[in-house]
Amino acid sequence: MVRAPRLSLEEFAVVTGLHPDLIRRLVALGLIDARRDSAGELWFSRSQLDAVARVQRLRAGFALNYAAIGLVTDLLDRIAVLEAALRGARRPGR
Repeated sequence: MVRAPRLSLEEFAVVTGLHPDLIRRLVALGLIDARRDSAGELWFSRSQLDAVARVQRLRAGFALNYAAIGLVTDLLDRIAVLEAALRGARRPGR
């Protein structure tokens, strides 16, 4: 069986266990990315499954609202970039 490279809103909702309206809200808040086709339908790459899992972990673990989750994910992404740069700067021969 070949897996589709992208998922429709309905398929994404089934896979994540989230209601389509919540998924639309997460897209509107910028917490997950989606593409719109010419008919205006949302389509998701499979990489967004990880983004939803991250949002769900933050929501469950810290009881944050979705706006706060956006801030936290931005900060976590920035920390990851800075840590990667620091590791690169510490390599021998630099």
